[in-house]
Amino acid sequence: MSAATPFSEREHPDTLVLFDVDGTLTPARLQVSDEVRDVLKELRKKVVIGFVGGSDLAKQKEQLGADVLDQFDYAFSENGLTAYKQGKELASQSFINWIGEDKYNKLVVFILRYLANIELPKRRGTFVEFRNGMINVSPIGRNASTAERNEFEKFDLANKIRATMVEALKKEFPDYGLTYSIGGQISFDVFPTGWDKTYCLRHVEGENFKNIHFFGDKSYKGGNDYEIYEDPRTIGHAVNSPDDTVRILKELFFQ
Repeated sequence: MSAATPFSEREHPDTLVLFDVDGTLTPARLQVSDEVRDVLKELRKKVVIGFVGGSDLAKQKEQLGADVLDQFDYAFSENGLTAYKQGKELASQSFINWIGEDKYNKLVVFILRYLANIELPKRRGTFVEFRNGMINVSPIGRNASTAERNEFEKFDLANKIRATMVEALKKEFPDYGLTYSIGGQISFDVFPTGWDKTYCLRHVEGENFKNIHFFGDKSYKGGNDYEIYEDPRTIGHAVNSPDDTVRILKELFFQ
């Protein structure tokens, strides 16, 4: 995409449209389609656009393209704890500084022991992924292939592996001030309460947007889009796939 049109020259400069990544702009952990990229390119002529996801920027570039900071006006990695506006990095936050090494160690030891004691059909690698603003916990491991992810998702749906583990963590660490958010197919995020996807809204509070739309596929209670989907500052759109996202965008902005 060539240099973006200044916000003031968009058809609706006071409208911001934010997107979850997995299941909303792309299939889970896969790459964005040409159709979605084309629709976003046209949408950006009309409104200001951004994405917000729990993954770090490196993973988001894998899915949305190496030029992702040029394709979106706002890029919110790790729920906005790492953030960019028009390619320039904004202030960031750190989970490890917030929780401290002692509490962090106790949390991770409990997680690894718990994972070692549950019955799963398969295990791969990277069960606890350390990120700037959170940790991501995956019972099967983040190195699982796409087929293995799909298999685990079905197994988890039937056996409530993630949901049961989240309840065990809440019981073990009631005073840690943590939120546990199930998202994607194989994992859940652990982060300080308030550091969910609504965190990204702090970066746009002074921008005078009259309307902030949010599109997400995990908008149900306990899903990692729930808080921002329900937030009174946003207009939430629940979707089931990238195709769903495209359909609703066309209905809203291309009539």
